[in-house]
Amino acid sequence: MSPYYIDMNLIWDEAPAELWERFYRERVGAMQQSWRYGQALQSLGVRIHRAVALEGDKPVAIAQFTCRRLAGYLSLSSCARGPLWDPALPASDRSALYRRIQQTIPTAALRVTLFSPDQLAQELAPGETAGLKRVMTGYSTVLVDLRQPLGTLRAHFEGKWRNRLVKAESEQGLQVFVNASVSKCRWLLEREGQQRSTKNFHGLPTAFVQAWIDAASSPAEAFALSRVDYQGSTIAAMLFLIHGKGATYHIGWADESGRRLNAHNLLLWRGLGYLRERGIQMLDLGGVNTHSLPGISRFKLGAGGSVRTLAGTYF
Repeated sequence: MSPYYIDMNLIWDEAPAELWERFYRERVGAMQQSWRYGQALQSLGVRIHRAVALEGDKPVAIAQFTCRRLAGYLSLSSCARGPLWDPALPASDRSALYRRIQQTIPTAALRVTLFSPDQLAQELAPGETAGLKRVMTGYSTVLVDLRQPLGTLRAHFEGKWRNRLVKAESEQGLQVFVNASVSKCRWLLEREGQQRSTKNFHGLPTAFVQAWIDAASSPAEAFALSRVDYQGSTIAAMLFLIHGKGATYHIGWADESGRRLNAHNLLLWRGLGYLRERGIQMLDLGGVNTHSLPGISRFKLGAGGSVRTLAGTYF
């Protein structure tokens, strides 16, 4: 084991939010590893544990776990899109930290502790997951790098996707708004609840969004809502959750007019511009599954981002 690891201290649930968020922001982490994500879930009754590895007073890794009990006796803990590492931390130390986290996580002794690194398989350093077994294939998502000029972002749109955007832009009477309106966000969550009932969608409970907003210092720090109004009514809306220098597409809704007028293409385009102006560097469009959700997956894939299939889930 390297001297670097010997000097490290692993802390559970005691590191301050400021230390966590500073380390997190520097790495433009996934939403699931943001402090606010854990805080919002805690307010909904979910058990959260957070590990911070320190070398002196310098954090070199963070890992946030959602935890639940199965069958009354088995503790299942999942680190989604994490841990987040100091890039200089050697693979041998990462491997040792995986094992130490599994051994010390403060849950009941009969436990299953899962890690789903936010890395492609080829990005894992040799030996990083030594001693762990992959138990699930990797999650696929689309990332849009907002550090690029707007013209470059638009040029990367797939041809048919861009044509739909042009049609929406030329449509008379469409009004686009992008802001952090809490009232419109609540309106959208009502539509999302109805949409889930009729289309059998699953995901985080809609109450999570209000908890996410409540955990932020202001609505503008927590989210952006892009919407299209037409003939006096909102016909489509799209919700982005903001976390540090990143943002994640969370909910989209459109009525028949919104779909016919390609409103979502316009909403995403305007949303990209708004987020970019806010200093957001990366937009995560969320999971793609061309088998079970072909329509929304094609929409995300056409938006010109990078498709990333992560390494998988390890135990």
